[in-house]
Amino acid sequence: MTKYNGTSEPARITKWWPLLIIANILSMSHAISAENSRAVTNIAATSASTTDTEESGTAKIDTLYSNVIDVDELKLTPQFWQQSLRNQQGSNANKVLMSPEQIEAFNDEQFTRGSYLKNPLSFPVRLAPDTIAKFIRAISKPASSERFYANGEILTPAHYQSYDEQMNLVSLKDYQDVRFAVVTKRTSLRTYPTLDRVFNANMDLDLDRFQETGAFPGELLAVVHTSKDEKWHFVRSYNYRAWVQDKDIAFTSRSEAKQFIGEQQRLIVTGDKVHTTFNPTNEQTSQVQLDMGVSLPILQHSDFEKYQLHRHNPYTGYIVQLPTRDAKGQLKLEPTLIPKSADVSIGYLPFTQENIINQAFKFLGERYGWGHDYNGRDCTGFVGEIYKTFGILMPRNSGQQGGDSYGVNLRFDKASTPSHKLPELANLEVGDLLYLPGHVAMFLGYHDGKPYIIHDVYGLGYVDHQGNPVKGILNGVSVTPLLPFKGYIHSLYNIKRIR
Repeated sequence: MTKYNGTSEPARITKWWPLLIIANILSMSHAISAENSRAVTNIAATSASTTDTEESGTAKIDTLYSNVIDVDELKLTPQFWQQSLRNQQGSNANKVLMSPEQIEAFNDEQFTRGSYLKNPLSFPVRLAPDTIAKFIRAISKPASSERFYANGEILTPAHYQSYDEQMNLVSLKDYQDVRFAVVTKRTSLRTYPTLDRVFNANMDLDLDRFQETGAFPGELLAVVHTSKDEKWHFVRSYNYRAWVQDKDIAFTSRSEAKQFIGEQQRLIVTGDKVHTTFNPTNEQTSQVQLDMGVSLPILQHSDFEKYQLHRHNPYTGYIVQLPTRDAKGQLKLEPTLIPKSADVSIGYLPFTQENIINQAFKFLGERYGWGHDYNGRDCTGFVGEIYKTFGILMPRNSGQQGGDSYGVNLRFDKASTPSHKLPELANLEVGDLLYLPGHVAMFLGYHDGKPYIIHDVYGLGYVDHQGNPVKGILNGVSVTPLLPFKGYIHSLYNIKRIR
């Protein structure tokens, strides 16, 4: 989840970079540029028509004002890239890349290997105290470098000691029962049982180093320990472990948890965020935010057998079983409405390249959120939520994703130079994932033979057409060309295709 600005490549590469691009991509460029030109023409015609209408009225769309090289308004639309894809691939643009059965096998293989994904239900009934302590200490430990509060105060051993005391590891004397819980609202998983925000020496207040990741309604958690004040629990989700607030989860039995996640008829959130309908009688079900990839059991209206739900006729919505907390913190499934106008799907979306583009653009412009901070997501969260809408699960961090063996991997070692990597860029397919240390970007398509990516990224750093370095900030989901970001090519260590 490291912020990456793409400026790490040595200056010596700059001189021969244009020649290398021409030598390795020219043949691809001739084949693709004509098709992309037709895409530009088709979309530009529509754009021109709109502009003429606006000029004759009272409003006019300004030309894109941006410091991002080789990006215009058209490239900021999914239709541009989908049309480009169709021009290149014809009917194959909408070809299903993996069937639901293949996706299930893909996920099962990861869970079986157990490198990074773990089914919470696979935990034993009880855990030994030293096992729990070791499990927690893998995450909750002092940083190897200095950390600071927002006011500049440095964290001392005394500060870490207070966090240790809150973890209550001294209470681990006997075997502990593993409990289970379901997330009831979007929440954070934290390094320690605290909401204190801490930062590294750069004092970038956007990067809270105690923020690990997010958890979303309907996710199952294995609960292995509770903090001293009983307001936090150390949990394991399917792809991460850390501390979560008690108020955001609801406890349930192993058998009920298995039944909940095993429900076959499910509603999948396919928009960036959707909300349940307003409910004046139950705040827990009212306008609850559900992020892309959230999966909830759906009730058929005929099974519900009522013509109102919270004094609202349900025929204009989907009825889902929303997890909520009862007065004792136990799981209570509440029939809840999501309007039919919401961006959702009954079952997972077909895994196609057109759908990959469409899903990625739903996040365009969302602010970068380290570890799902700021009600957003980071580079791996962006990728992970997109693929979840197809039912595909992946590890949490970019290093785990890029280093693991799942999918089809094209790896580059430290001896690989850009001259070895550039020819491979001619073979990219929409949705391919490009990994460099601390970052992942998704391949979007070619324009004029040049590869473009979409990614959730903080820094902006590239070399312009005159050979001048440009630095700035993106801090959100952005569309950029790949080649001017020379540090990306230099640091690229894996191209992963999900198949």
